Amino acid sequence: MGRAVTVATCALNQWALDFEGNLERIFRSIDIAKSKGARYRLGPELEICGYGCSDHYYESDTLLHSFQVLEKLLESPATQDIICDVGMPVLHRNVRYNCRVIFLNKKILLIRPKISLANAGNYRELRWFTPWSKARHVEEYFLPRIIQEVTGQETVPFGDAVLATKDTCLGAEICEELWAPNSPHIEMGLDGVEIFTNSSGSHHVLRKAHARVDLVNSATAKNGGIYILANQKGCDGDRLYYDGCAMISMNGETVAQGSQFSLDDVEVLVATLDLEDVRSYRAEISSRNLAASKVNPYPRVKVNFALSCPDDVAVPTCMPIQWRHHSPEEEISLGPACWLWDYLRRSKQAGFLLPLSGGIDSSATACIVYSMCHQVCLAVKNGNADVLADARRIVHDETYIPEDPREFCKRVFTTCYMASENSSQDTCNRAKLLAEQIGSYHINLNIDAAVKAVVGIFSVVTGQTPRFSVYGGSSRESLALQNVQARLRMVLAYLFAQLTLWARGMPGGLLVLGSANVDESLRGYLTKYDCSSADINPIGGISKTDLKNFIQYCIENFQLTALRSIMSAPPTAELEPLVDGQVAQTDEADMGMTYAELSVYGKLRKIAKAGPYSMFCKLINMWKEICTPREVASKVKHFFRMYSVNRHKMTTLTPSYHAENYSPDDNRFDLRPFLYNTSWSWQFRCIDKQVSAL
Repeated sequence: MGRAVTVATCALNQWALDFEGNLERIFRSIDIAKSKGARYRLGPELEICGYGCSDHYYESDTLLHSFQVLEKLLESPATQDIICDVGMPVLHRNVRYNCRVIFLNKKILLIRPKISLANAGNYRELRWFTPWSKARHVEEYFLPRIIQEVTGQETVPFGDAVLATKDTCLGAEICEELWAPNSPHIEMGLDGVEIFTNSSGSHHVLRKAHARVDLVNSATAKNGGIYILANQKGCDGDRLYYDGCAMISMNGETVAQGSQFSLDDVEVLVATLDLEDVRSYRAEISSRNLAASKVNPYPRVKVNFALSCPDDVAVPTCMPIQWRHHSPEEEISLGPACWLWDYLRRSKQAGFLLPLSGGIDSSATACIVYSMCHQVCLAVKNGNADVLADARRIVHDETYIPEDPREFCKRVFTTCYMASENSSQDTCNRAKLLAEQIGSYHINLNIDAAVKAVVGIFSVVTGQTPRFSVYGGSSRESLALQNVQARLRMVLAYLFAQLTLWARGMPGGLLVLGSANVDESLRGYLTKYDCSSADINPIGGISKTDLKNFIQYCIENFQLTALRSIMSAPPTAELEPLVDGQVAQTDEADMGMTYAELSVYGKLRKIAKAGPYSMFCKLINMWKEICTPREVASKVKHFFRMYSVNRHKMTTLTPSYHAENYSPDDNRFDLRPFLYNTSWSWQFRCIDKQVSAL
């Protein structure tokens, strides 16, 4: 009959401009797909060059090397007798497109350019590519000579078309097109396309995975069909973690689910599905069939190849499964941990150094590193040779096998408590106990001598000695003295990162980890160039509320009992003098707002696109049970005043794992001025008028 088709999709940990490694991972995915009987293999978006090439897309080298990789794929015996669908940039008539190149047995069948480009949030595709705007139109593409010599083709079809094999019809979507309101799969499905493919470069955001899964399943729930989604995974060179979740769906139900977080560079999903299930599903949807009778047909590229076998009656097909979603706490434990591992192994460093203060933020960062160590040991236990090789190279021991997360943590993770005269014994003890429980190499040091030396230089030059407020100094003096402590900790962190392993007789250097959360960054509650300045920050996109829940998760799942006292202690910077040996300074008192309020402000400012007046209007309803309009106005004004005064700090923010859609990351996600008129006179006057009216 030729009804059961076997298809493969994959999640690949590609790396921008790593053409050698990217080619090797593509070959591995094809080998796995073929070994499992697949006749079609789909890969992630722009997998040949890596999705995150950014302005390197402008370079002719990127196009050249992409075609050189394509040449290797075309001429290899490994790609015979399977339709391969790969992603790369292509220049057509001097216009650069984000394309799928689909080939079979050394012949390119179709080059399909992306129609809807992702251009919001972290995405800037319109900067580098042009969308294909000619619906259902195909042109001739003249192949480069290196490809002509392999395929024997001078030109190939380029445009919006579908593939007609001997047994079915396939149509391609690329990432954003699934999210568009007029997704191509709608019209393609009405025109008889039975298998839809989607190659994605979709990154992780907390609580986002279900949206992608729902979109894929809904794509075939109303119209019937098979939907195959491939995605990139891992850190390919910047702030994003691409979270896999390759999947295959049929008639609105998931039949194969890939992992969201793992250290496997290559993951392949294969499913065998019955085309007659699609046809019978569609047959009884009369509204679909009426619309199909009027649809404008797609150009079809005929392919003398079948995805099924003639005698397939006894071939077992895949059944629907229930998708398992991670909790937000599991996402925080796994996503940033995998991102850190990619960064560590690809930067060729020997580990991490973290200034561990004994507070929630630095403790959460330490727990993420500990989770990374867990993932490494688990991957090695499961036979992942790549992870084992990377671990051995990082610790400079060719016989080493990471089996115990605490022991591995000791080798790759250094924590450092930097005490001052303003530090309490409680935070020192908490940091030490947590370090013992996770196994990190822990250092205790005191920065008072350095602080006195720096302040002494100022006193010698000016003849003035600044004092803290509690000793009669002004707020300016007190803030300056706090900043000196904070900045010296950053200087010492980098010194110890460079030389700690040298002092221990070990090779290599350490990456410095930052631990400022997304709420503090939004408010600007940090010293510019303090310990928030680091090489990378795994929690910079995560809210304080989520971090507290994550700490509780670590207590229960990693048995880190030291976290209990950290959870119960009020957050404090410990930069002002102690009172009777106890901490008098707290974060929320310093900020003039709570972390819970900050999360609300952040979501309204970024996600709801609210300025001061709109935020006030929304909050007088949201908070009507707890605040008067005048109190709401005061809170909103204070937030925007402090946000705008401190916005300049975002220009130097440490590269952080992107996890929240209200991140204030100034690099490319949240583009704003950093010199504001901080009086907001017009906006605040509008608020005052409303307060008076109310």
